[in-house]
Amino acid sequence: MTRSVRRFACAVALLASWATRGAEDQPLVYSAEVDALIHPISARHMVEAIRRADADRAALVVFTLRTPGGLVDSAREINSAIIAARTPVAVWVGPSGARAASAGFLITLAADVAAMAPGTHIGAAHPVSGTGEAMNETMSKKAASDVAADARTLASNRGRNVKLAEEAVIESRSFTEREALDAMPPLIDLIAPTFDDLIKSLDGRTVKRFDGRSSVLQTKNARVVAIEMNWRERILSAIAHPNIAYLLLSLGTLGLTIELWSPGAILPGVVGGICLLLAFFAFQILPVNYAGLLLVLFGILLLVLEIKITSFGLLTVGGIVSLLFGSFMLIDSDAPELQVSLQVILPVVIALSAILIFLVRIAIASQRRHAVTGESGMIDQIGLALTTIGPGMTGRVQTHGEIWTATASEPIAEGEQVRVSAVDGLTLTVRRAEERL
Repeated sequence: MTRSVRRFACAVALLASWATRGAEDQPLVYSAEVDALIHPISARHMVEAIRRADADRAALVVFTLRTPGGLVDSAREINSAIIAARTPVAVWVGPSGARAASAGFLITLAADVAAMAPGTHIGAAHPVSGTGEAMNETMSKKAASDVAADARTLASNRGRNVKLAEEAVIESRSFTEREALDAMPPLIDLIAPTFDDLIKSLDGRTVKRFDGRSSVLQTKNARVVAIEMNWRERILSAIAHPNIAYLLLSLGTLGLTIELWSPGAILPGVVGGICLLLAFFAFQILPVNYAGLLLVLFGILLLVLEIKITSFGLLTVGGIVSLLFGSFMLIDSDAPELQVSLQVILPVVIALSAILIFLVRIAIASQRRHAVTGESGMIDQIGLALTTIGPGMTGRVQTHGEIWTATASEPIAEGEQVRVSAVDGLTLTVRRAEERL
């Protein structure tokens, strides 16, 4: 019995050894998807993927790239990691219908392997101001020249079309996958309909690294490991979306406004402050037009001022108009992915205006409500004359559940109803209740 157990254990160990050896011989490919703006969060994700691939001696890192662009500084951080990587890096613009524009174009140029799916395009890399404001001619030329130099360097060292790379920056040219591949020399290395087709096509392919060395890719039967963003990166990346940033700005402003109207409520102020800080974090990444931002804040200010100034609705109308136009101008970009959606702007403007108008109406009604306490609360109260009161003489009246000393400018008989018209310390001035001022 013992001998049988030993034989079985040996067989299991032998199978485990073969399985381990097979896993070690199997190529390892890391895959990461970037479907977002190129900003510090997506840059951190891509750099971390390269670092892990280098540590695990992977055969290849493949980035599936779909982006309208982003920050040049973040693109340069990613490109530096690609250039310095021990592991070859491939960028695949896909699936069909995707694009890698602006900063995404520079990342594609920097990759050891640049691939595109059918029906995709790259290019349009002319730099714009990070604030969304128009740059003057001198600054625009300097920025374009700087980015064009980056594009030429990347294309030259990768053996790609330097002229077209420069035109993508200077002239904002875009290229379909066929135009990019058929150029002489080409801008990309191959067209792959799917991710699996890309992995199969790269097996045995010799790629030129940035330092001039050649590397042969081994991807046959590769074990593909997907690298996902962690929860922190996903949250921060979501916050950087224009629609989310706009909602955070609106909620933050509303929260602080409610807190100012109701000091001590605490919750609206805390939530509003957090939302505004998160919105300002997103605005550091997005091409924000500060004129639009000021219009949004000015519109909310006009709605708030309605409580203090009688404008017969003019402040309300002006606030709504300012809020609406500011929302349209807030994100200044031609790319639809970088613009605040109309389906978000209209409901937010309507809801925010309705809430603020409602709060203003409550405040105005509260101001106009007759006082019920103190001296002001005594004015116009009905009472009963307990004694005769007349000009030059005082008497007593009962009102508000109390007996007061009273004077009057007219004769008032005992038992008549009186109305309080003034209060002077502990003495009331009254008149007959039938008479109204």
